[in-house]
Amino acid sequence: MSLALADEKPRLVFFHSAASGHCRRVEGFLAQVLQRRRNHGTFKVLRVAEEERPDLLERFAIGSLPTLVVVEGKTVRGRLERPRGCRDIEGFLAPWLN
Repeated sequence: MSLALADEKPRLVFFHSAASGHCRRVEGFLAQVLQRRRNHGTFKVLRVAEEERPDLLERFAIGSLPTLVVVEGKTVRGRLERPRGCRDIEGFLAPWLN
């Protein structure tokens, strides 16, 4: 394993739809969770809009939006579909948060 890969942050991929109010609310919840615990540097956060990258939704087998996926290296380590609030997101991300 290269040193660059060992130092790489896990990626938090936020699959969403620009037209969805629920997706916009979840994006706000995600920002709150990462700011509240000062974990905004824990992940490299990537936002993937269904309208712009349907190929990635298919590749990750995303069946509902919004969905959060944690990727470490080239491996999916976790997935949370349709979170309802900060508690859902915080519980899901707990293994990576400080």
